[in-house]
Amino acid sequence: MISMKKLGLILCTAVLSVGLLAGCGSDKKEVQLTQTAGVLKVGSETTFPPFEFAEENTNKYIGFDVDLSEEVAKRLGLKLEFVSMGFDALIPATQSGNIDMIAAGINATPEREKALAFSEPYFKEGGFITIVRKDNTDIKKMDDLTNKRVGVQIGTVPVEMAKAIPGTDVKEMDSNSNIFMALQAGTIDGAIIDQAVAMYYLKQGADKDLKLVGEGTDAPPFVLGFNKSNTALRDKVNEALKAMREDGTYQKIYSKWFAK
Repeated sequence: MISMKKLGLILCTAVLSVGLLAGCGSDKKEVQLTQTAGVLKVGSETTFPPFEFAEENTNKYIGFDVDLSEEVAKRLGLKLEFVSMGFDALIPATQSGNIDMIAAGINATPEREKALAFSEPYFKEGGFITIVRKDNTDIKKMDDLTNKRVGVQIGTVPVEMAKAIPGTDVKEMDSNSNIFMALQAGTIDGAIIDQAVAMYYLKQGADKDLKLVGEGTDAPPFVLGFNKSNTALRDKVNEALKAMREDGTYQKIYSKWFAK
């Protein structure tokens, strides 16, 4: 027969065990990373090829940022929802919770840091670079554009950059496409354009006729943006970006959109 003392000990042990199990169960509760369970809602201004833009025939959003976001969502066990909106609306949408992440080629400026949390840099080849015909052997860097005919897109920073080089005959054009055509036709000697745009254009086949020369100008890297209170999502995305670099997935996506 079990004594009252032993019975009490058994009951206390059972109660304690139940309490410990209940405690362990509560520790396993996961924090929801996104506003909508199972969905990573990414906001972007979708007129910025090759980072994000609408495919001509399908109007489907494509680009480097889209592919990168798709892979990040996959690694977090989430479904990607890519949302197009005006650039000025991105930060308010993140703050209000309408989107979880910004992927729009943004820089981590001091002003934006007041409103957003940022990922580690994911694209560092910003700035401007010189592009010339492949058969050009005179121009090896931007300073070699001295006394040359230089194409630039009207209203952009390269206009003043080109004018600051001695003796240049600066040709301001409506679009980068017109600049590339002028280079191929030989009506200009070189051009100064956005480095990422140049790398994308070469990837589309222009590397048969054109090449980049010299180094690109320094520029802040691109980062992903998050609600300042959602550092848990930011940290998970950073982990995913790090793993993508280590296993070669980042380079695969990069090589799809850019050429050196």
